[in-house]
Amino acid sequence: MIELLKNTQINFMGKKNIALLLSAIVSIIGIIGIVQIARGSANLGIDFAGGTVVQLKFNKNVDLSQVRKALENDGIRNFELQDMPTIQKVSITIKQEEDTQYSDKVINALRAGLKDTDITVDSVSTIGPKVGKQLRIDAMWAIIAATVGILIYVTWRFQFRFSIGATVATFHDVLAVLAVFYVFGREMNLILVTALLTIAGYSLTDTVVVFDRIRENLRKNIREPVEDVINRSINEVLSRTIITSLTTFLSAAALFFFGGEVIHDFALAMLIGIIIGTYSSIFVASPVVLLWRGDRPLVKR
Repeated sequence: MIELLKNTQINFMGKKNIALLLSAIVSIIGIIGIVQIARGSANLGIDFAGGTVVQLKFNKNVDLSQVRKALENDGIRNFELQDMPTIQKVSITIKQEEDTQYSDKVINALRAGLKDTDITVDSVSTIGPKVGKQLRIDAMWAIIAATVGILIYVTWRFQFRFSIGATVATFHDVLAVLAVFYVFGREMNLILVTALLTIAGYSLTDTVVVFDRIRENLRKNIREPVEDVINRSINEVLSRTIITSLTTFLSAAALFFFGGEVIHDFALAMLIGIIIGTYSSIFVASPVVLLWRGDRPLVKR
């Protein structure tokens, strides 16, 4: 494999206190974001809040200000517009707190306000608020189930101390991405949940590679201090970690810039998650393994 870095001797564990403090702050913000999602106070998509998405096709490109004015003149509020000029379509998202059908009202308002434009209904999707609330609960349980699965797998593959490190790192990655989306007011929806579960899997894979090298070196160097073993192990796989993360990052970047609006939030979450996942496998998972107990961890042969 190509090596970007050779014979590095970085003292990662010497920076563990600063890294863990930073991670704790980010995780707390992520927990606040989860509480706000549960309360319905965050910027929730219609998946979680309930609402209607109407996608309309026009015979020519239209000015979004005209669309907005036509909707507001008909008393429609709390909507978002997404322009797709290359295919002459506009997507209208209306978040609602009641089981009210807005699609007909939207279509009639635009036909009245844009009389010189032919409008064709491309698609209509409606999710009731009760369904949205249930989806929020199910999404949280999905993330918890995935994390418990990681705990069981790493315990079987390595040992309990390692599984704690992997689980903490996975929770950290999920919370960190949520924190970024929450702080910047990005929409929380099922696409984000899909990205979070993907990030959890990616982070685990990277963490397991680091753990595998730590376990191997612990077997070979039974008298060397554990902190030194962990530092050397991370340095040995550092080049591999950077190359893997960089290639994955470039793939996610291609989706972000060229994948279209539908996959935009997923790609953004992946970009953030790849950076955070790489960081956590070094500065979160490994320090937790070191700090969980003071003695040398047992190693399965």
